[in-house]
Amino acid sequence: MPNAPLILASTSRYRRELLERLRVPFEVESPWVDETPQEREPPAALATRLALAKAQAVAQRHPAAWVIGSDQVADLDGQPLGKPGNHEAAVRQLRSMRGRQVVFQTAVAVVGPGHAQAQTVPVHVRFREASDAEIEHYLRLEQPYDCAGSAKSEGLGISLLEAIVSDDPTALIGLPLIATCRLLREAGYPLWESAR
Repeated sequence: MPNAPLILASTSRYRRELLERLRVPFEVESPWVDETPQEREPPAALATRLALAKAQAVAQRHPAAWVIGSDQVADLDGQPLGKPGNHEAAVRQLRSMRGRQVVFQTAVAVVGPGHAQAQTVPVHVRFREASDAEIEHYLRLEQPYDCAGSAKSEGLGISLLEAIVSDDPTALIGLPLIATCRLLREAGYPLWESAR
């Protein structure tokens, strides 16, 4: 189905900017999915479930389209950390992560006619021992309240980190493009033919 539209099931500007790198035409639509974790749901399972749910919600409205869904959950000792939403929650998150390793579980799903597949890409991030003053100053400058883990590695948040280990460098920003390309190819989406 070479003429089937490609839709990003997301309201995230970060994911939209990342998908634009592939130079394929796509639309953006909000999936309107409840992102509440299930009881004792591991962070990787939560990210995968939500990525699929987002793609499937939009695919139900556009059954002939290819739909990409994605979700990211920060995993601190098996406990999920979501988007802080405000300054106070971001301060708590960054204080809890300093000097520790956090695994950012970034899932992507591709859903199309007769097809649904997902992959979760872990990104291991080691936070340095940032002081309370550094955390406060960073949050006032960048205000990353819409980012899981309260730090933007693509911006000043990189100064809070000691190391990032991943097989897919864009996964930490919110959409693992290597995995996305693989899933699109496996689904039969004409990636190269669509790029412009």
